[in-house]
Amino acid sequence: MGQNRIYGTIPPGIENLVNLTILGLNENILSGSIPDSIGKLSKLEALLLFSNKFSGAIPTSIGNLTLLNELYLDGNDLQGDIPASLGNCQILNTLDLSSNRLSGSIPREVLSLSSLSDFLDLSSNFLDGPLPTSVGKLQNLQLLNISHNRLSGEIPTTIGDLPKEGVFKNASAVSILGNDKLCGGISDLHLPACPSQTSKQKRSLVLKVIVPVVCGISLLVLLSSLFITCYLKRNSKKSSFATPSMDLLKRVSYKELMKATDDFSCNNLIGRGTFGSVYKGIMSDGETVAVKVLDLQLRGAFKTFMAECEALRNIRHRNLVKILTTCASVDFRGNDFRALVFQFMPNGSLEKWLHPPLDGKFYSKKLSLIQRLNIAIDVAAALNYLHNHCEIPIIHCDLKPSNILLDDSMTAHVGDFGLAKFLTRSTDKLSTALSSTSTFAIKGSIGYIAPEHGMGGQVSVQSDVYSYGILILELFTGKRPTDDMFKDGLTLQKFVEDELSKGSQVTMIVDPSLFSQESEEMLHINQGGSQAGERIERCLIAVLAIGLSCARESPGERMETKDAVTHLEAIKTLLPVPNI
Repeated sequence: MGQNRIYGTIPPGIENLVNLTILGLNENILSGSIPDSIGKLSKLEALLLFSNKFSGAIPTSIGNLTLLNELYLDGNDLQGDIPASLGNCQILNTLDLSSNRLSGSIPREVLSLSSLSDFLDLSSNFLDGPLPTSVGKLQNLQLLNISHNRLSGEIPTTIGDLPKEGVFKNASAVSILGNDKLCGGISDLHLPACPSQTSKQKRSLVLKVIVPVVCGISLLVLLSSLFITCYLKRNSKKSSFATPSMDLLKRVSYKELMKATDDFSCNNLIGRGTFGSVYKGIMSDGETVAVKVLDLQLRGAFKTFMAECEALRNIRHRNLVKILTTCASVDFRGNDFRALVFQFMPNGSLEKWLHPPLDGKFYSKKLSLIQRLNIAIDVAAALNYLHNHCEIPIIHCDLKPSNILLDDSMTAHVGDFGLAKFLTRSTDKLSTALSSTSTFAIKGSIGYIAPEHGMGGQVSVQSDVYSYGILILELFTGKRPTDDMFKDGLTLQKFVEDELSKGSQVTMIVDPSLFSQESEEMLHINQGGSQAGERIERCLIAVLAIGLSCARESPGERMETKDAVTHLEAIKTLLPVPNI
């Protein structure tokens, strides 16, 4: 009876189902406590109560279910201790008590269940105390997760009684990257020898005498510096940008995302990218989100996930897509799972507004002139922030209409930082020059990649500016840079530049849909004699000129993003206000 909307409590007559072997009430809205009488179902082999709202303690009578093979109680509000009576379930191979409010220590009886072979998940609770030495008896276990608790004390040496053969004897198949203090152990892994006792005694002397003295002096210096800093800050009018930490975001499980997206249903699919798919989801609290699921089978997908996390953890701006949380877990088949959860953008991508799919949906209504100008300003503001106001400048590296998302008020937000690069100020060049810290091959989307990349040039802020220039020209002409008409040396930039230099009417250049649903003043451009129409024409020419300036062949000739924002804001003030 799982995955329904059954609410209320488990009825008291449950104990009458004495021949029941599987009870599945998972993913409903059941509440109250798990009745003690459930322990009378002596033939039960699987009990699935996960993702409900059960509260209270786990009944000790569950220990009477000696034929139990699988027990899932995760994703509830269960409290109290983990009953030691679970140790009676001698053929249990799967136990999941994660994401509850369980407290107390982990019973040694549970960690003595050598039958546990699939996984034991006690994560995201309030368990404390040390990890029992009986953990060494879990020699058949594939996955042990005790993360996000309050455990303390030493890791027991008995954890070394996991396997030493097979993959653990193959140094090339074992990675300890980031754990540079590991030593000793199996000789086949070629870890460095652990420090001798003499070294430990010397280290002890350092810790007892030298370190306190140094710390005392450092503390005095720190307090003095702190006093001076506070004094200077009080007299300063400078402001700083807020940078949210990923650690402060709420955690979300694979199971929650699967439920929110209806098992990643194609009905909820809202987009596909190079490294994965994006689904619309409704979380348990009712919030609508966009879930970007990485296809880890694709080469570079994991690197993309890490790059996007690294970029998004340090940035916040009204014109950047807001990340809500991430998920790094395994799916129900034991495969690695990576996803990012973003604020949902109800008006979809700019790509679908400029080039509507056949089904149309809400894209059947074309963008107005003022909407296009606002989008151009929003994107320029986002780039200006990334290039000039982040602690470490960031280059997006894949700016294009499909990565520009629109919220319910048609405000543009730049998304997809999977190819983003961080920059550091070069010490061997001019102080204003920026050079890339990455040596990876340049990637991006055809038609939007700056020409210098094809000649081995480094990533720079001018790379984004070039892509932005192409985006502006596409936004106002309605033509993709990869359109079939652009061949034999003709490009989107050359098309616009040639038409402007010939003195062609702007109506021959911009998107024809602008004239089908704009105000009468817009239509007067062709007719002449309308002051408002002339102002609109001048504004359109000025916007196209900005696009051309940003998309220049030479990086040094391209306009800076901060100047693009200033010029576009000025153009907006020249537009006639009524009916636009």
